Order: sequence, then structure tokens, then C-alpha cells
Amino acid sequence: MKKSSFVIIFRWLFVLYFIINVSFANADMQKKKLQFLKTDANVRFGIWGKKPDKPAPTLFILSATIEESLGDSYFRQCGNILADKGYLCVSLDLPCHGLEKKPHEPSNLAGWRNRIEHNKPFIAEFNARAVDVLNYLVTEGYTNSEKVAVCGTSRGGFLALHFAAIEPRIKCVAAFAPVVDLGTLRDFKGLEQRPNVLSLGLTNIADKLVGRDIWLVIGDQDTAVDTDKVIGFARKVSDLSCKKSRIELHVMPEPRGHTTPAGAAEQAAIWIDKRLAHSKK
Repeated sequence: MKKSSFVIIFRWLFVLYFIINVSFANADMQKKKLQFLKTDANVRFGIWGKKPDKPAPTLFILSATIEESLGDSYFRQCGNILADKGYLCVSLDLPCHGLEKKPHEPSNLAGWRNRIEHNKPFIAEFNARAVDVLNYLVTEGYTNSEKVAVCGTSRGGFLALHFAAIEPRIKCVAAFAPVVDLGTLRDFKGLEQRPNVLSLGLTNIADKLVGRDIWLVIGDQDTAVDTDKVIGFARKVSDLSCKKSRIELHVMPEPRGHTTPAGAAEQAAIWIDKRLAHSKK
């Protein structure tokens, strides 16, 4: 057989291999497609995948809207790996994002600023919605209440830690480049010393996170949320823990600034799985 024939056969085999792998990948994605549900109190949330056969380990993923948190592999973070291990991935719209934006108010972080200026307790309201979703998932047989984790990116990491601070069923938290102090963000310029901005800072709820399993990652050049603020928060939790710290901090080289450093999501997935493995069945 001529050399050119081998080349043609090889190319066709490569194409066939590619088509088969894409087909399997698409089939796998269909099994994990995004679905929307509502609690009895009409709180809307999303799950990535189908209802498990038995109560499953569950990961709340917070970043922006439900669609962005669960529909984008970057924002799913450690959920990409944990879903393949049988975890249920869940998300809610953050305050002022998606359908949680109220009429006549700005969206996203501008909406947070607006609510702060009008003394609206948007963090407490978000926590109440998240607790309602968790209650629903446990009651309806989706979630093993002994195996619940939460992760979040940037503002989602900020809310993930606030959620963990008030919900004892959250066994562990992973936060990727988390906001620690809203006053650090340019969206809150001029409000840095406002009491309801300061009170929401993660260092001010550090005592409520003592003894919780927390995993943090931040790039070494993150000027948006401030690398030093994240380090300071970790030290505060550690200091309050009286030498029984359960917080793990990773400061990784990241010249791109405010983003999740390469490999962090995979590390967090391994860490979460180990933490929940020690929980009750």
C-alpha cells in the first residue's frame, strides 16, 4: 500500500475518533443539562443534572446568574469534577442578577450598591433563599444533608462564605478569588466607611466561620479584590481558631490579575471530596 493511502486512512481514523469522542461528550453533557426548579416558597434555583436515585452529596455554586454559574465550565469550577463523582450541582441567582434584579434598580454590583445606599438587607435575603433551597433539596430527597458544600467565584465566594456562616449544614467552603471587603471594589467607591459596608466584610463574620472547613485561592497580583485582603481574612479566621485552624489558603502566581489561577478548581474538588468523605453517610 502506498504511503499516501496510509495517510488517508490515518486521517479518516482520526476524524472518526474525534466524532466518537464529541458524541460521548455531548451525551454526557445532556445527562447533566441545566434544569430549573422552585421551592414551595417560590424560590427559583437550578440544578446541573437530574434528580439522583438517592440523596446525593451537593455542591452549591455561586457566581452570578444560575445560567452563568452552572452553564459555564469556568464558573462551575470544582463542580465539573465533582458532578462526575455523583455530586448534585445547585445554584441561585445572586442579588440583582438575573431574575433577582428588581424593577427600576441597577443590575449586578451596581444593584448591590443601590441596595446598600437604601439600607436593604440583601445578604440576609439571599441567605434566606439559599436556606429555603437547601431545605427543599433535603426534603425532596435530592440532597444528603450530611454532605453539603458551597463554592463561589469573586462576589460568589463572598456570598458562599456568608451562607456558610449562618448554615451549619454547610460542611465546607471553597472560594475562588473571593471578595472580602466590598469597599475594595471600584463599584463601591465613596462608600468604603459606610457602616453597612464595613459590617458585611468577611473579617467581621470571621468568628462565625471558626471551626469550619474553608479553602481559599487567590492570585498573587489580584488588585480587584486585593490579595492582601484575602490573606488578612484567612489570618483572622486562623487567629480566632485558637490553633485549631481548618482554613487552607493558596496564594498562586497569576499575572492576569482577578481570575482563578490554573489548576485551582481541580485542587478544590479533591479537597471538598475528602472533607465530605469524613461526614456521616
